[in-house]
Amino acid sequence: MRSIVLVAGLALALLRAGSSAEDAPFLPNRSGSVKFAAIGDNGTGDRPQYDVAGQMEQWHQRFAFDIVIMLGDNLYGSQRPADFVRKFERPYKPLLDAGVKFYASLGNHDKASNDEYGPFNMNGARYYSYVRNNVRFLALDSNYLDPGQLGWLEAILRDAKERWKIAYFHHPLYSDGGRHGSEIELRVKLEPLFVKYGVNAVYSGHDHIYERLVPQMGISYFVAGASGELRQGDLKRTSMTAAGFDQDRSFMLNEIADDDLFFQVISRTGVTVDSGVIHRQGKP
Repeated sequence: MRSIVLVAGLALALLRAGSSAEDAPFLPNRSGSVKFAAIGDNGTGDRPQYDVAGQMEQWHQRFAFDIVIMLGDNLYGSQRPADFVRKFERPYKPLLDAGVKFYASLGNHDKASNDEYGPFNMNGARYYSYVRNNVRFLALDSNYLDPGQLGWLEAILRDAKERWKIAYFHHPLYSDGGRHGSEIELRVKLEPLFVKYGVNAVYSGHDHIYERLVPQMGISYFVAGASGELRQGDLKRTSMTAAGFDQDRSFMLNEIADDDLFFQVISRTGVTVDSGVIHRQGKP
């Protein structure tokens, strides 16, 4: 039986102390581990998005993640070719030039045709899966969760042999964001599959905050929808809230090493606002 223990550390104390990239907690940065960043609701083309991208590039120099999972609303407003440059290619150019691969999921502000955009690595599919070492990533389309996608998801999860299964998509199954909150209809459809087949962690956006939820049915949930947009003060804490940050933009660093998933959440100004480790126990 699968069991996940989550240990979080030092977030609020570090925030009050004003930690920087030099003195913040640092992921293990082990050789051979799976290293990835997570951003959501990022594609504004405005200064705060560029600031977050700059922090990502600085951290990449110390922690060489080679994947960025995108949690939807990758572009807001106009989505002409010039907008892909201003809202994606230009802010993330140092990472793209370093060979970092961005793997997008679609949000409600994204055009459906954006799955054809090469640097999003969707290859024309609105939902898809890929593997890095012993980690199975599943990018879903929560805009339209039709029977075909659910059937595909169950088949992928049923046949997956990897020890870790990470799902990501735009609309959160659990969220204490005041503007949107939990998507109950999606939860009814997805959670039974996640529980049955041992999904370990789920990342979403949509609410323009950062939140780490208390694990639900053995699964860790993150809302990371403030990498460009922000809805300041919108986190309405409940008993589900393990940690959160709604005062500035942020992004996530993640590292999977053996049976541990380490995470660190960094603000637009380089402050670590949450960090911890999820320990995977038993078989999926």
